[in-house]
Amino acid sequence: MPFALTGAVAGILIAEVVARQAGFPGPLPGLVGDVVGVPKSASVPWAGLVLAMVGLTVRDRRRAIGAAVLIDGAFLAVRVLTDGPITVGNGPTIVLALLALYAAATMSGETRRGALRGIGLGMLLVLSVKIGDAWLELTVLAGPEVLDEYVQLADHALGNPSWLAGQILNELGGGAYAVLHWVYIELPVAAIVVAVYQLRNVGGGRPWPAHHLVRTFLLIGLIGPLCYVLFPVVGPVFAFGDSGSGWQVADAWPTWAPLNMLPAPIPFDDETPRNCMPSLHTAWATALFLHSRSGPRWLRWMGAAWLACTLAATLGFGYHYGVDLVTGAVLCLTLESALRDPDRGWGSFRIRLVAGGTLLIVAQLAAYRYLPDVMAAHALIAGPLLLASLVAMIVAFRATFRAQDSFGQTPSSESISPSRPSCSR
Repeated sequence: MPFALTGAVAGILIAEVVARQAGFPGPLPGLVGDVVGVPKSASVPWAGLVLAMVGLTVRDRRRAIGAAVLIDGAFLAVRVLTDGPITVGNGPTIVLALLALYAAATMSGETRRGALRGIGLGMLLVLSVKIGDAWLELTVLAGPEVLDEYVQLADHALGNPSWLAGQILNELGGGAYAVLHWVYIELPVAAIVVAVYQLRNVGGGRPWPAHHLVRTFLLIGLIGPLCYVLFPVVGPVFAFGDSGSGWQVADAWPTWAPLNMLPAPIPFDDETPRNCMPSLHTAWATALFLHSRSGPRWLRWMGAAWLACTLAATLGFGYHYGVDLVTGAVLCLTLESALRDPDRGWGSFRIRLVAGGTLLIVAQLAAYRYLPDVMAAHALIAGPLLLASLVAMIVAFRATFRAQDSFGQTPSSESISPSRPSCSR
């Protein structure tokens, strides 16, 4: 954890330097805003604080929550009196920093180690979001032209599901839109629910599980944006709809946009992030689903519902193409394969799965870029083959880790009885 946190701090500093050179706000002003200004997000600081408290005692958790509520209340009162924005987030950010000092100064031994580990996870969550915001700005600089015509053409092999989902969402009306939008933007909150359940027993210096959701979440956020730079795509609602601010190819989404069998890179604006390929929301929601499988029924239902609603939102809002989702799911399974059950080491079983997933991602991206016309012309062959590649990855993952639960540990024989099946799914 110290190494990961040091890496995140280094990432913040690098992103700040790059941002200043490129002429856009870096992550440091955002961090300062979370402390003394207007937080960009009300939920992320609170999610970070909740995650940070898993390693504390019950008494310390109550004190931290109480202090964060009081500080947030004070900031909110000032904003109300000065007609400022009605939001929260300063309290948990300040308390998160104070917790690190408190644990380092007053605790010792395993209690101190466990507390700092949880606080480090909370800080990593907050810092990773700031780095991610800077990455989105960098994708614009790295990709002045976008490859949406290629992806739309390749997506025809799947029946262009984004257009269909967009039409269905329009028919369902504002209520469905509001629910899906909330699910989409609050994915980190759902992840914290699963992570806190996994880490619920680590307070007071007790042992931590070998693997948990936060590790996968952070790795997806670290690796995924690299693809944004290599494969810049803005999404159908921007490239083919009225959100393109005049840069769109057609103002048609979600009705329909004709296929261009001779696709070409599209010059696009300097504001819209190129954050489509692959769909990291799909990757994160898939990770949430996998890790919720070992929990109680309510957690399993939440994980399944969040995955289903996230997929519906990414397509229905026009933020992603269907092929984005396929590659996003493969990315999740590949990275989860690298992290799950670390006690088994890096044997041939893991190398095959990670290498195979990596090659599959490369092959999919190459097909979207260089064979989209072939995929569209032979949709009845290309579509099933693309889905079969995802199914093959799922089957291989399942076969490799079927004996492990979502905490990355093999259930002991004492925990499994004939009348109650193992919770690994």
